[in-house]
Amino acid sequence: MAILENIRKRTTVLILIIGMALFAFVISGIFTGNDMGGGKIGSSVAEINGEEVSIDEFRKRIERASRLSRGTSSMQLVNSIWSQMERNTILGQQINNLGISIEENQIIDVIKNSPGLSQNPQFLDENGLFDENRFRDFIAELRANAPTQYEDWLQDEASIVQNAKEQTYLNYIKAGLGATLKEGEWDYKLANDKVDLRYVRVPYASIADSAIVVTKDEIAAYMNDRKEEFKQEEARDIQFVYFEEKPSVEDEAAIQESIKKLLGDTVEYFEERDTTDTIPGFRNTTDVEAFLARNSDTKFDTIFKAKSELPAQFADSLIALNIGEIFGPYKDANAFKVTRMMAKKPNGSVKASHILLAYAGAERVDPSITRTKEEAEAKANEVLAEALKPDTDFATLARNNSDGPSAPQGGDLGFFQEGIMTPKFNDFAFGNPVGHVGLVETEFGYHIVKVMEKQDLVQIATLSREIEPSEATINTLFTDATKFEMATTSGDKAFTDVARESEYIIRPVNQIKAMDENLPGLGAQRNIVQWAFNNDTEVGDIKRFNINNGYAVVQLTAKYREGLMAVEDASATVLPQIRKDKKAEQIMMANAGKSLEDLASANNTVISTATALTVKAPTIAGAGREPLVVGTAFALEQGATSGLIKGETGIFMIEVTKKEVAPELENYATYANTLGTSNGTRANTAVYNALKEKAEIEDNRSVFY
Repeated sequence: MAILENIRKRTTVLILIIGMALFAFVISGIFTGNDMGGGKIGSSVAEINGEEVSIDEFRKRIERASRLSRGTSSMQLVNSIWSQMERNTILGQQINNLGISIEENQIIDVIKNSPGLSQNPQFLDENGLFDENRFRDFIAELRANAPTQYEDWLQDEASIVQNAKEQTYLNYIKAGLGATLKEGEWDYKLANDKVDLRYVRVPYASIADSAIVVTKDEIAAYMNDRKEEFKQEEARDIQFVYFEEKPSVEDEAAIQESIKKLLGDTVEYFEERDTTDTIPGFRNTTDVEAFLARNSDTKFDTIFKAKSELPAQFADSLIALNIGEIFGPYKDANAFKVTRMMAKKPNGSVKASHILLAYAGAERVDPSITRTKEEAEAKANEVLAEALKPDTDFATLARNNSDGPSAPQGGDLGFFQEGIMTPKFNDFAFGNPVGHVGLVETEFGYHIVKVMEKQDLVQIATLSREIEPSEATINTLFTDATKFEMATTSGDKAFTDVARESEYIIRPVNQIKAMDENLPGLGAQRNIVQWAFNNDTEVGDIKRFNINNGYAVVQLTAKYREGLMAVEDASATVLPQIRKDKKAEQIMMANAGKSLEDLASANNTVISTATALTVKAPTIAGAGREPLVVGTAFALEQGATSGLIKGETGIFMIEVTKKEVAPELENYATYANTLGTSNGTRANTAVYNALKEKAEIEDNRSVFY
């Protein structure tokens, strides 16, 4: 079990995953038909190209991910697991069609080249080599004694075997994506052939947008010609009023008053003894720990703190208190507080830097250090002499000479309190003034130490009360939310009208997708999203939701079906482009047949110049990125003038003043290799995206989550 316990400490089983899973053929028969996914069990969470994705398998992976994750919401897990399974299914279908499998020799090669496995001490023999038997024993122990971890391993195994197959598939594709020497030459010329030109630009902005009329039919026609660009997912719009559960001004005043009453002594009558006793308040109590345990939302913290660790806004006032004095009440974050000074340690924290000269045989010494103790001492004295010079930069000296782990930080050890460092080092740092530099010998070697800074430390006790809404405030909030809901659902007035009359803020959220979780202003509210997408919820419907810290009254304001966007929704994107096209047409018609000089004169502009333009960097100074203009320039002969060119920012006319052909190279292999590598790098993403775009995917996640 010792191996198992050590592995558990490293988060998932594991860090070893790449190598371990690929060793599956030895362990669980993944390669011989023991399919993790099973068949089409139960309902399907999705269907991809006719293949069902089992909800049972999906839930199993969600459950496992939930156990291993920290601080991840349920919907984040759902979406993450979906992305994995969607990719695995789409690529898996291609892999199965091609009959790709992973052979034993391939798995062994991967294991031998997997640092996470081949270098793990638990699986190495006495010669430091990976021992297959030790690894098998580990899996056998998981299977016998840790069924949950073994099930996790089976998921890892299946997942990474799939990854290995995917890599093989992608490698086949990348093998055909190299580049020839001719392609390398072409790429070189695109980057290094240059052109200079004179140009006139008539910007589209020279015609006001208001002068261009665009009809709804024109927008629709533009969209129909580019349907792929204007596809939309199913979506919803909502608006809501948030009734936040927060303390009122009266609540704050009451909490502040209650904490004031705890400062002074009180007299209490005890009926069973028929006597009265004086109960010390926070100011006078001798048992601060017990007092805070009874009366404060925070307990007594005995740790001494530096000024930098105190609330920044009040640090000056707190650090200046004498022992026994109090400060407050003051409001810090979401609480009222009163602080009492309990004790002080002048110069209780020291900031120091050091240069360590270690030697063979010292504690925790790096095995690569072979100098003797005598050599280390001599070297330390040399470095000390340098450190004592007034113009020496201690940090640079430390970076160049120190054997300690703080060397990259210039020897800076930060602030530390008494007893943290080894005794001799501690005594030197606390016993010498700021700025002092000296030599100290410890069990780790010789230290050249510089005392950088000292801070006073204080021990404080803080009486605090969280500022929370009272029961009366909470009840009022519920009443207000309920009244608003009733007024909007049963009255004649619209949601927005009722909200404005009551001076409530209306917050819209547009284009919510079926698997969204977080709503701006409300945080994670999956139940609201599910309601908005429920088939029974109609546009205009209103519902009150209990949420963290209050209530939200929500109205569904719009539904968007999957498919082509509505003209109104696309107009913000389409209008600028149609306007640009119409402006281009007007400018070109008005200036047809003009020379370069006439074009500049007629449009109240000037002839500009641009130099050293390349096809790969088609940016014209003063005009921006203009690939068509630059491409046209390379197609013209030197001295030739173009016609009118429809550019990105305006209509251009250019005259080529110089063309410079890049010098020929003896060999274009470097450019060809770079181009081939670039093609291969893009392949992993591009191949999957292309397959996904063509896939028929029926996503049913929103039914289950």
